[in-house]
Amino acid sequence: MSIRFTTTARRGMAAAAVAVSLALGMAGCSSGDDKGGDMSASASKDSGSTPDAQTGESEGPLAELKGQEGLLLQITAAERDSGGFLTVSGDLKNDGSEKIVPAALRGDETEIIKHGRTLGGATLVDAKEKKRYYVLRDTEGRPLTTSDLHSLKSGESIPVFMQFPAPPVSTTEVTFQLPTFAAATIKISG
Repeated sequence: MSIRFTTTARRGMAAAAVAVSLALGMAGCSSGDDKGGDMSASASKDSGSTPDAQTGESEGPLAELKGQEGLLLQITAAERDSGGFLTVSGDLKNDGSEKIVPAALRGDETEIIKHGRTLGGATLVDAKEKKRYYVLRDTEGRPLTTSDLHSLKSGESIPVFMQFPAPPVSTTEVTFQLPTFAAATIKISG
């Protein structure tokens, strides 16, 4: 009887963890869309306009990483939440002249590869604590990132997000890494 109870309890906890992760993932995805729109709108305004204090994006992206074949990743937010997660969001753009299939961004881990084109190869490095954080996964091994990345035409941009375990509150900066891109230091908010 106790084994059956333990198994049922574990299934319930796993289902709850997946539900929370998916809900946070959707929140991270939708916040990336909103901020990406705000950023492009503020970029088209003249230099005399005043920045919007609520969005906090008057300084532009947190980081701009250049990848192979003209890919460009602008990180617009790295937000810590009370649930112990850190959501990194931004925009992935094809700055090259040719159509690109961003397959290498998922990394080379077998478990991640079988779930299609994602940003599952992303990592965060906390130099202060000497730790590396990998993209979170659900109970079936799917990375909690933007998935089903399609081919990007020249000039095309899509909003993206990645979710990680949050570093300690004392950590305010981490190094963001993504396969085929240069690394960049980003500030954590929240």
